[in-house]
Amino acid sequence: MLNICGCLVHTMPEMSESVISAINAFEGGEVHAHENGRIVITVEDTSTRRASEQIMDMHQIPGVLTITLTYHHFEELDGNAEALVETVH
Repeated sequence: MLNICGCLVHTMPEMSESVISAINAFEGGEVHAHENGRIVITVEDTSTRRASEQIMDMHQIPGVLTITLTYHHFEELDGNAEALVETVH
């Protein structure tokens, strides 16, 4: 199963770097761009946690003001595609 969420994170600008580090520490989280307290991220399901659970936890990062879901992609994968996704990550 493939589940990817794209989000916009608003932070206190002076805390952006620490928020970016915290998001990148999440197994399924990845920062793609940031500017003036706005951070574009993706969050994927992992083998142990759903993306939605990770996003809820990211709300608790000091400096995070809001997280808005802007994109969601969900699909069932056949066995071969799932093996490919696991080797890419």
